[in-house]
Amino acid sequence: MPPSRATKKTEKIYGLGKEGSSVFHPPVLFLTHKCLSLILGSSKIMIENILFDLDGTLTDPKVGITRCIQYAMEKLGRPVPAADDLLWCIGPPLQESFKKLLFPDDGQTETALFFYRERFTVVGKFENKVYPGIIDILDRLNAQGVNLFVATSKPIAFAGDIIAHFGLLPFLKKVYGSDLNGDLTDKGALIFHILQNEKLPAKSTLMVGDRSYDILGAKKNGVFSLGVTYGYGSKIELIEAGADFMADSPWEIVETAKNLF
Repeated sequence: MPPSRATKKTEKIYGLGKEGSSVFHPPVLFLTHKCLSLILGSSKIMIENILFDLDGTLTDPKVGITRCIQYAMEKLGRPVPAADDLLWCIGPPLQESFKKLLFPDDGQTETALFFYRERFTVVGKFENKVYPGIIDILDRLNAQGVNLFVATSKPIAFAGDIIAHFGLLPFLKKVYGSDLNGDLTDKGALIFHILQNEKLPAKSTLMVGDRSYDILGAKKNGVFSLGVTYGYGSKIELIEAGADFMADSPWEIVETAKNLF
């Protein structure tokens, strides 16, 4: 099947196609005192605040999330998918994932969520690991005076425990997440809440995440976005969502094309 018009357009813009396609020139990123400067062409964007997604951006939660979903499905007497078949569940609000997993009987969503949290609260939240390089880049950004926050659709009750457990809390101004009742699971609503609560100017704020939800939530609020490809979203997903910048590793969030910092 020939590639779609949208795919061809994406390949042309970002240089993902064959020889002859246009090349995407990534922005140059470098640190200055109390801000991250992003240079793209002749425009200069001064970033003073960074909102980090948690799952798939700061930490790799694959083991904990997939095992807890499997536990919930087993408790419901439903077929239990393999862990690698559940990777798409990492990132979106969990309620949405269970609705898809349980379709057409999505009336069991709340029960599935209860069983998931039954295991996650005790052990699943710590079946996790910080991506290599994350602590170093948080330390460098923090030392430069950039204001760092976490913006996750994960319930704040769990996100706070995870961040404290893995030693990330000292680098952050504050951790923001959703409520257990589902409020603020939408990334756009969460980012709006953070901007209002912290009085952050949208044009000096950058959202960093690995899924389209992060990018689309940023765009809804006029916030710049950086998609990371080392998490659970594909590069195409992030590009099509409209990511302003891309990073293939934690270091690329703060490094220039040629040198670090």
